[in-house]
Amino acid sequence: MQTFRRRPFQAAAAAAGVGALLLTTACGGGDSADANGEITLVVDTYGVFGYDELYKQFEAEHPNVTIEERNITDLAEYTPQLQQNIAAGSGAGDVVALEEGNAVQFLQQSDKFVDLREYGAEELEGNFLAWKWEQGKDTEGKLVGLGTDIGSMGMCFNIDLFEEAGLPTDREEVAELWPTWDDFIETGLEFKEAETGADFVSTITPYFSVLTVQGGEHTFQDTEGNLVVETNPTIRESWDLVTRMAEEGLSASLPMWSDEWNAAIQSNAFATLPCPAWMLGHIESTAGTSGANKWDVAAVPEGRGNWGGSWLAVPTQSEHPEMAAELAKFLTSPEGQLEAWNSANVLPSSPEAIDSPEVQEFEREYFNNAPVGQIYGASAKELEPVYFGPDNQAIGDAFRAAQESVEQGQATPDEAWNTAVEAAKRATGES
Repeated sequence: MQTFRRRPFQAAAAAAGVGALLLTTACGGGDSADANGEITLVVDTYGVFGYDELYKQFEAEHPNVTIEERNITDLAEYTPQLQQNIAAGSGAGDVVALEEGNAVQFLQQSDKFVDLREYGAEELEGNFLAWKWEQGKDTEGKLVGLGTDIGSMGMCFNIDLFEEAGLPTDREEVAELWPTWDDFIETGLEFKEAETGADFVSTITPYFSVLTVQGGEHTFQDTEGNLVVETNPTIRESWDLVTRMAEEGLSASLPMWSDEWNAAIQSNAFATLPCPAWMLGHIESTAGTSGANKWDVAAVPEGRGNWGGSWLAVPTQSEHPEMAAELAKFLTSPEGQLEAWNSANVLPSSPEAIDSPEVQEFEREYFNNAPVGQIYGASAKELEPVYFGPDNQAIGDAFRAAQESVEQGQATPDEAWNTAVEAAKRATGES
């Protein structure tokens, strides 16, 4: 399971998914039970959650239930459709995924969701990291969402390209190249001088996301909802650093999740990529068998960060709230989170699952047998939550577009910054 959680987003699939949802906005979230008591539960997700086997298990344990997943790969397409369906009071799934970066806007509409405490979820608090549990509540303590994954950070690097550039390829030695982001850029310049024919980064946009989260307790908006892009120093410092990557010629300028970006993964056209646990699945599925053992995972500069994570919620419009709540509890149980980890390597938010041998001893063969369970699990319990305001996605989209304009030579960093700030003000009604 972008701000991501994560996820693998592909335009064609996204368009198809949106069409599917649009066709259902006139009806409720799930089919009514028929004369035989049969129930269909609709689950709305984005990206990859790793639930296929779990759906089969739940259906086997509940013979009268059929689960239909409606998946949109691109979060930027998924969120506005979910917003529309929640506001309209119809069209949403019986269970819906809420993503870290925009969960606040749905928590502010908690009256549109059932209180999962009414269906026995309150006793499950110990199944989740404390901060993950708390972030599933509204300001009055209503339990709107149960946590799925988290996105503690690593840095994926292409072994073949690093070797060709004369850089170390041992993951611990690679991490020593970049204790800071300035060191990361210096490594990029060294890579560029080697003239491998590849670029050091695919696009600067994911680095901006990582940097802004590393910087403090909130990003574009403070906890009161005020726009702080011009007063939060982390935002401008992150902007200056990533646009420096572009100006230094380190970026391939490939829009993330585009067909061109996916093709670049397949052809080894760039050398590094910020990698929360869920990103590994996207690289593997995109690069295919020819990409095996061409990537490894090292520590990210500054050694911390989180990119993504989600919660499952049940809209009040569901015709089957009790069964939908049972499904949400099942999918987010420690056992469910372990199955999702085994299926898609989405990092659990359950301490029990994180500490399990299945996570701690797991090595990702495709990634040069990287001990990803240890790499990601070690930092999971140390993660500090970052507040994302209600307009986070709209502001983030504006900054991403502005960064792409710098990469493509359409604007200077200062010009693009001014454009992004003005767009952020419009998005929050402050202009």
